[in-house]
Amino acid sequence: MTLPDITALVLLGGVAGFINVLSAGGSMLTLPLLMFLGLPPQVANGTNRVAITLQSVSAVRGFRRSGQGNWAVSLRLAVPAIIGSLLGAWLATGVSDAVFEAVLVAAMIGASVFMLLPQPRLDTRPLTPERLTPVVYAAMFLIGLYGGFIQVGVGALFIVVLYRMLKIDLRQVNVIKVAIVLLYTLPALLVFAWSGQVRWETGLLLALGNVTGAQIAVRVNMGPRGAQWVKWLTLLMVAAILVRLIVY
Repeated sequence: MTLPDITALVLLGGVAGFINVLSAGGSMLTLPLLMFLGLPPQVANGTNRVAITLQSVSAVRGFRRSGQGNWAVSLRLAVPAIIGSLLGAWLATGVSDAVFEAVLVAAMIGASVFMLLPQPRLDTRPLTPERLTPVVYAAMFLIGLYGGFIQVGVGALFIVVLYRMLKIDLRQVNVIKVAIVLLYTLPALLVFAWSGQVRWETGLLLALGNVTGAQIAVRVNMGPRGAQWVKWLTLLMVAAILVRLIVY
């Protein structure tokens, strides 16, 4: 691995970790990067989970230190997500390169379109266990299934369920999101590792950037203008990556 490769992993990992904690879409940057650096698509998919796992550990610890978190709810929501994640990761280890790349391009386009949609202003309220219905648990299973398979844009799906369906404020969405992602990503990572689809050295370099970006994000209370800058910067980078993926 060359010095430019290492630099790209750490720097883009930092951007992705920041985006993942505050919003969604970090894997839209890191997964194609791993493929551009020569990893086969399935190996890139598995290796990306190393950074996601360590980034989530860092973010959860940071939120807990600042007194934020809702473990009673997060653990309940994580159970169906973990089941879905195991199934999704198992499916991902068996698909062909061509199928995976087609799914990746479709997922990136879909997540980008969702990011362009305006967020409605909702009357939010605290999320308590009694508000968790079978429909919510089913949605968590499907998010886990998708996240276990590819992870790209999974934060956008959490916004649909936690913000739009359950009407909790976006700050708490981010706190609960990173806790669930940690709990379902670890078993998915084990599935990819068991299948020999993880490059640990590359994943740990990427994780160095992800963890740094996640820690910065935990400490940032971003205003509307800053959030817009993050969104448009992400979409600009994703557009360039999509052109490269499609042309390639």
